Amino acid sequence: MNILEKHYGNICALIVNIDRATLKEADEFKNIASAKVESGINNFLVDLSACEFIDSTFLGSIVNILKKVSRNGGKLKLTGLQPNVYSMFELTRMLSVFETFTDFNDAINSF
Repeated sequence: MNILEKHYGNICALIVNIDRATLKEADEFKNIASAKVESGINNFLVDLSACEFIDSTFLGSIVNILKKVSRNGGKLKLTGLQPNVYSMFELTRMLSVFETFTDFNDAINSF
């Protein structure tokens, strides 16, 4: 499994534990996060520290989960954006949509 999960109270941290997040991982991410939302979890921290690349499909999966949790009054935040991943968020103007953190603990404490 490429997506690890850890729980911190009412926050589910999803750790994307691969260097390239593409179509296959996008489906895995969406399935895991959607199941968590359906079980009542609405606060997510997505840790992309291990990712050197994400494609548009994976980005779309993150946006999809953001929409779901936002409807339920939750939040989805990001941490550990590597330079290429940061550029993807910057080029798609998603940096204005997501709250991002460089430090995992700072991100958890921001909820």
